[in-house]
Amino acid sequence: MHAHDRFLSEWFNRIRSRQVTLPRFQRFVAWGHSEVSGLLTTVLRGLPSGAALVLEVGDAEKFQSRTMTDAPESGEKVTEQLLDGQQRLTALWRSLHDKYKDRTYLIGFEDDPAHHSASLPYVYGQARWVKKGNRYPVWVDDPKECWNRKLIPLRLLRPEDMLGEIRKWLTAAVPDDRDEYDRVFDQVIALREKVKEFNLPYLALPATTAKEVALDVFIKMNTSSVRLSTYDIVVALVEDETGRSLHDHVDALHAASPRTAAYADLPSLVLDVVALRQDRIPSQAGYRGIDYTAMLNDWETIVAGIRGMTQFLEDECVYDGDRLPSYTPLPILAALWEQLPTHPDKLGNARLLLRKFLWRAFLTARYEQSSTSNSLQDFRGLRRVLTEQVAESSVPILNPDSYPSPTMEMIIQTDWPKRRTILGRGLLGLQMKAGAEDLADGVKASISSITSKDQPREYHHLFPASTLEDAGVPDEQIFRALNCALITWRTNRTISNKDPIAYLKERADNSTLGTPELKRRLQSHLIPYAELNVGYEGLADDERRVRVGEDYQKFLEARADLLVKAAQLAFDGRSLTTGDLFDCES
Repeated sequence: MHAHDRFLSEWFNRIRSRQVTLPRFQRFVAWGHSEVSGLLTTVLRGLPSGAALVLEVGDAEKFQSRTMTDAPESGEKVTEQLLDGQQRLTALWRSLHDKYKDRTYLIGFEDDPAHHSASLPYVYGQARWVKKGNRYPVWVDDPKECWNRKLIPLRLLRPEDMLGEIRKWLTAAVPDDRDEYDRVFDQVIALREKVKEFNLPYLALPATTAKEVALDVFIKMNTSSVRLSTYDIVVALVEDETGRSLHDHVDALHAASPRTAAYADLPSLVLDVVALRQDRIPSQAGYRGIDYTAMLNDWETIVAGIRGMTQFLEDECVYDGDRLPSYTPLPILAALWEQLPTHPDKLGNARLLLRKFLWRAFLTARYEQSSTSNSLQDFRGLRRVLTEQVAESSVPILNPDSYPSPTMEMIIQTDWPKRRTILGRGLLGLQMKAGAEDLADGVKASISSITSKDQPREYHHLFPASTLEDAGVPDEQIFRALNCALITWRTNRTISNKDPIAYLKERADNSTLGTPELKRRLQSHLIPYAELNVGYEGLADDERRVRVGEDYQKFLEARADLLVKAAQLAFDGRSLTTGDLFDCES
């Protein structure tokens, strides 16, 4: 391996002529605008920014290639493939060519703390947006307004013949002051020299380097600030082993099952599903042993499993990742999908099994620790139940002695669901499975209502936090899953911090169906009406505080009793109906 100097102007010439490309397995642009601004400031201050890594190309490219973002798609013969340095060179190319749709990069000046009479250049990324066909803020494209802010467009420093454009911009920026014109002109020319002479050295692997060696060097020597993820490495290994792009396959998966991305990161999900299908632990260690050729050959089956898993979650009223109790069962469901029988009766029994599994994953501590090894054990057990008709109790998670349905005491102590605890979100999931209609407008929980941007669902305290705080109830008891209902933003603002009875009466008065309809809507959230039907108007402060504490405890116990029953029904794979749960409530 040899080290070489290369100035930015030469890098740009090679990118423009498409002599430098990227191996297709390289990740796509990962830098944010702060990293771009930081690199550009480094360049203008003449500071180093590390080295790049290239693989020289002989008669044929060792890896299929793609061009850098916003670079020309055609040109001369490819002579180098960039193994490391993509983020830096892409940032320099796009910013100096003004190719970012949502940013324009501008040069400003700040005092040099080491030399008070001097100034240092810095680069600032101004956000841009389009409205009614116009790009805002408009001052960025107005030279005079731009210079009034003492800012210069970075594009003027592009290392090519820009003299005409520079003079045109300066004439518009300082039309009536020749001395200022000359001073700014000299400043721009000096900065252009900084850009032109910026040295981004590179290490070069000779064209005779074996393909597998180049790939190993790529993985071990990637030194960018956004380090290679496990998925990046797998993409490279897949490309090397099969000659096919995993990026393309995952993009096709997203097109075939767009809703899946609402639940999980697609690349991670794919790797976990494939690992289980190949009887490996879904973890980084397991990924390294995957047979990637078999993975791509089985791709249609994998996609079908992920689509089936997504539809199954929707059928169970689990609508998005923000309220997903646990990710762990998702790849298990997808990996098992091909084992489901086609005969209607047998299929019904298989889906019943998967429902039992899913809700145990959501309502027990099975996946709180050692989730990857536990998931492989459960996958193997479930696969045997489906293919060999062994007893369900042989599956660890389905063993009621090891993982029983949650008790009333456990449910009462369960934390606020927004805090991402498995049981907290699992209890919220039971409410959505039961219907979870909004208390004001009666809209049932669904994909559209749960994921709405206009009317987002919020986590509402049934007993208002301020009322409980005043009664001396500690925060950990106020923020209990049992005190939570998922309702629309507008309803939550309407309820505010009113006593439970006050807002309940308002909802009943505003509903044409009155109290019976309100009770039904509360039941859809697994909320007992009688224990929430309390108020404290006219009570002395001390008496009110005592009553609040007592009423809150009664409410927690009554709702916990309902959720114990609901959890058992879910454990049995059954639907949740108010008739089964509220048969004794008046």
